Amino acid sequence: MAPLVVENVTKQFRQGDRLVQALNGVSLELCQGQFLAIMGASGSGKSTLLHLMAGLARPDSGRVLINSISIGELSDRELTLFRRRNIGLVFQSFNLIPTLTAEENIGLPLMLEGKNGSTGAAKIGELLESLGLSRRRTHRPDAMSGGEQQRVAIGRALVSDPAVILADEPTGNLDSANSRSVCELLRDLSQIHGKTIVMVTHEPTVAAYAQEVAVLKDGRLIERFATDGMQDGQTLAARYQECVR
Repeated sequence: MAPLVVENVTKQFRQGDRLVQALNGVSLELCQGQFLAIMGASGSGKSTLLHLMAGLARPDSGRVLINSISIGELSDRELTLFRRRNIGLVFQSFNLIPTLTAEENIGLPLMLEGKNGSTGAAKIGELLESLGLSRRRTHRPDAMSGGEQQRVAIGRALVSDPAVILADEPTGNLDSANSRSVCELLRDLSQIHGKTIVMVTHEPTVAAYAQEVAVLKDGRLIERFATDGMQDGQTLAARYQECVR
């Protein structure tokens, strides 16, 4: 069973008196443990596609299936619960709650599920240790670096053991050292821990950490290629430019 399947999705938006075709028949499938980067110019549809995968928007046609569940057919309440339990979201802006500590931010999904007992505390402790945040467990976001905040956000995404992790420009607000650290963490989550990850990025050096790259142009998936031998990012950038010409 593929954790994530996108079947021929379309999505339109209205801008003034005209319709914009954000996505036009996009299909893709990811196996467990696969790490896919989505690239494309501004307006290509990559963020829209990620939002459909997350259930933050519904397709006009086509389906998104997570663990064989068509999420577009769920009610708003069902979708909220399904997303909390099955989809881990990582945003560029971290989206941490400023009044909560690192430990509390990571454990928030468990608290919402009423699972903040000893089992939940043990899970949070394991994540803090594996993310290198044990010494930051009682710190609030304003006392942490950008890289530490993003690792807290990744911990929050992982704490419910989701089927899919979706990351929207996760390195966009980070310097090069913290960006590399986050990319290595996402790669290890895929390769070592078998997490299925989709990451939107415009940076070839970031996309090079993924196993594959999907390229969108004008709302269509025009290419999907493996990143083998492209670890420096320059070869990947050249391949990407060939795709979008």
